[in-house]
Amino acid sequence: MKISFEQIKKEIIEHPIWRSMFRGGKWHDTARDRAQHIIGNVWLHLHPAKLRKRAVRFTYTWGLGGLSFGLFFVLTVSGILLMFYYRPTIQLAYQDIKDLEYVVTMGSFWRNFHRWAAHLMVLITIFHMIRVFLTGSYKSPREFNWVVGTILLVLTLLLSFSGYLLPWDQIAIWAITVGANMASNTPILGAEGPFSIVNIKNDARFMLLGGTYVGEAALLRFYVLHCVAFPFVTGVFLIVHFWRIRKDGFSAAPLDLKNKNEEKLDVWPNLVVREYLYAMIALALLIAWSVFIQAPLEEQANLNVTPNPAKAPWYFLGLQELLVYFDPWIAGVLLPTLIIVGLMAIPYLDNNPNGIGYYSLKERPFANTFFLFGIALWFILILIGTYLRGPNWGWYWPWEDWMHHKPPPPSAWNVPNSIGLGLLALYFLGGIFLPRWIKKEIPFKKYSWIGTAIILILCLALKPIFHLGWTQALWISFAAILYYILGILLPQQYIRTISWPRYVIAMLFLLMTIGVLLKVGLRLGFNIKYIFTLPQFNFNI
Repeated sequence: MKISFEQIKKEIIEHPIWRSMFRGGKWHDTARDRAQHIIGNVWLHLHPAKLRKRAVRFTYTWGLGGLSFGLFFVLTVSGILLMFYYRPTIQLAYQDIKDLEYVVTMGSFWRNFHRWAAHLMVLITIFHMIRVFLTGSYKSPREFNWVVGTILLVLTLLLSFSGYLLPWDQIAIWAITVGANMASNTPILGAEGPFSIVNIKNDARFMLLGGTYVGEAALLRFYVLHCVAFPFVTGVFLIVHFWRIRKDGFSAAPLDLKNKNEEKLDVWPNLVVREYLYAMIALALLIAWSVFIQAPLEEQANLNVTPNPAKAPWYFLGLQELLVYFDPWIAGVLLPTLIIVGLMAIPYLDNNPNGIGYYSLKERPFANTFFLFGIALWFILILIGTYLRGPNWGWYWPWEDWMHHKPPPPSAWNVPNSIGLGLLALYFLGGIFLPRWIKKEIPFKKYSWIGTAIILILCLALKPIFHLGWTQALWISFAAILYYILGILLPQQYIRTISWPRYVIAMLFLLMTIGVLLKVGLRLGFNIKYIFTLPQFNFNI
């Protein structure tokens, strides 16, 4: 008697042992069965039984949320495998990594796989946040879940950063040294920060490293953080994140917004099959990358030999680049804190009811422009730190040879405090109140071109009067146009009518974001170091 595959499959699925593990009755491939399959599965029950067509489309979500979780899962599995062959001591750590490279079967692959998956998870998580923002998926009732997602982004960065030290090579120890030195510049709690109340043996850097330098205690602490603390906290927030997605409802709006009764699709198999397909493609690409591209490993860590340049991990190179233009307490502590707080505040500041669940660049021009401007600025700083910074953190174009060290830049100068305070007050007060005082809406398209032309003409006229170089004239033109368009025209047209508290907070974040780029221009174009300085308190802007 010939037995078909379908008969065997049916016998297995309908067997009591199988049914004891997987909930549900006999499979009849009906809408009810498909819904029950979703509800009764430990992984899939986070999905609703049905979804709008837009939510199923790859071009809506790009599968980024699921890929982020998938990468966390494969990092957990590969990390556990690596832990069997790793001992967190400065005498053995580097040798264990070398053994993984050359002795342990498949050890090199698993190390590569873990390293590249960590970098990919950082990128995918960032892109997921961008997608969620552009589709307005953070709006009511999903505000708090956006906050949870922001925390998960921070935890993703911390997971990757804490694992950076474990190979105990030159890349690792000096990347962590650069990052830890920023902690010593924390206001009040850092020995070198403004208004410090602690010394080097009990400040924030000492707490992070367990000592005054990156040594045995630091390696052990980073090992525990990377393998236990951060994964545990991340897992907790992932549970909350998924639970809120399910309870708050998926954000995809109907294609026809007037049609509230749009036909919905069964999640199984329409969405689930797609998610598994995306995961398989990503896994295949990651495996191929891990086979052909080796994770970097330099000489064993040596505090007596400093690489030049010593760079932080790529995702923190934007902060390291900002050290050229700001004091460490601003670049390494204040600005990252403001970025995190600003991201968390977005859903509570943006009360625009339009653009929920679909890409809406035209319906939310101010929010999208501001957000994408900040993202672009961040990645530009990362690219500069990665490809244009060489020995002594000098500016090297890609075609210039690092073997020929450039002379140090000329000494920077400070703006007198009286003038600097006046400029800061004019910048912030003007930026906050001017768009609000102009009661009549200014047409953006018309006056953006008119204002830009006037600014360029004025800068060209002032160039010979003040003996400005072309670079300086271009920086002044760029700064004035940026301030005029992003700081005045856009908020004047789109947010001047919101409540005063929301308006002021939104404008402060906007002006500080623009101010970062303006301070870069002051340093590169005019060699200005500080606008305002109180050296007795280590307080410099």
